[in-house]
Amino acid sequence: MSTSTTSQRPPDDTFTEPQRSRSLKERLLGKQPLGLVFSAPYVVFLAVVFAYPFGLAIWISFHDYIFTAPNVSVPHPFVGLQNYVTALTDPAVLRSFLNTLIFLVINVPITVVLSIVLAAALNTGIRWASAFRVAFYVPYVTASVSLIGVWLLLFSQGGLINSILGPLAPDPSWLINSKLAMPSIAIYVAWKQLGFYILLYLAALQAIPKELYEAASIDGSGTLGKFWNVTVPGVRSATVLVLILAIITGANLFTEPYLLTNGGGPDGASATPVLLIYQKALQQTNPDVASAIGVVLVIAVGILSALANRVGGGSDDE
Repeated sequence: MSTSTTSQRPPDDTFTEPQRSRSLKERLLGKQPLGLVFSAPYVVFLAVVFAYPFGLAIWISFHDYIFTAPNVSVPHPFVGLQNYVTALTDPAVLRSFLNTLIFLVINVPITVVLSIVLAAALNTGIRWASAFRVAFYVPYVTASVSLIGVWLLLFSQGGLINSILGPLAPDPSWLINSKLAMPSIAIYVAWKQLGFYILLYLAALQAIPKELYEAASIDGSGTLGKFWNVTVPGVRSATVLVLILAIITGANLFTEPYLLTNGGGPDGASATPVLLIYQKALQQTNPDVASAIGVVLVIAVGILSALANRVGGGSDDE
């Protein structure tokens, strides 16, 4: 006589309808539906502030659209890709994207390298670490208009920087020089945003086990060796985040070129896509072309962010 000690699975048709419903409900709402209640306000905020305006911008970009007075209705004929053709064949628009690329090439490496190095230095417990953290963070929380006023005083033709450099000072000066205007803005933004990124790296450094540094010391690694072999891999996720945030910040440049270089000067050398969106939509009453520029900018930022995520985090899958 033989007995089976294994439990037999009932056939599929023995599952009751409530069991099927619960399974479907869990797939739709998750195991903790209460979480949806807490996240709902932010989802609504994203939908109202981001999703709806972006969807409307996409619709406008495919139509002949103009702003009208309230309660005034005018036809908005579909024009296909005409607005995109107009935008992408405009030399000013193409130059604004090139200016943004120049900004990113300068700003992103400076931001990543300085923030991780300074964060690692502050994390070692140097003297006056708290004072340095405050000093780095103050520019980030200070109003941009105030900082730009200081920057204009420093980098104007007769400013402090040119006085120190003397005959080595560029002529024309930094912010009115077509070759130096965008690099100057890139350095300014890196300086202003540095404190925020340092805090991100400091938070990531707390998660690195101290045993790894001790093991590296036993293996004979010096300060640079521990930094390169322990710190840099340990904060890879933070580096990806910093890269993406720096790219988004560069793509959204508006205040800096608007105030530092008087609206993208000289001769468009520091103009950005967001600045042109403002000019074309509000000053030149071409919101359809402005929307096309915005959609192209969002696509470009998405591609760059995906590449940054791939480069920075691709090795995690191995």
